[in-house]
Amino acid sequence: MDHTDRIVVLDFGSQYTQLIARRIRETGVFAEIMPFWSRASEIAERRPKGIVLSGGPESVYKRGAPMPDRAIFKMG
Repeated sequence: MDHTDRIVVLDFGSQYTQLIARRIRETGVFAEIMPFWSRASEIAERRPKGIVLSGGPESVYKRGAPMPDRAIFKMG
């Protein structure tokens, strides 16, 4: 598997995170699962081609809902 193409899957507690990563890998792209609280700098070190936000049981509208490092949205 060529690790130059890499997708980071941020896990927010979804029961499908492993399945998402496996499906990505089946296309020949390396997929790495990281917790949603990972810092943007940690993610950037891996130089991903893309980031998948794998949802969880909490509503994004609920007060205190888990949020990723906002800097990931400025990574390009």
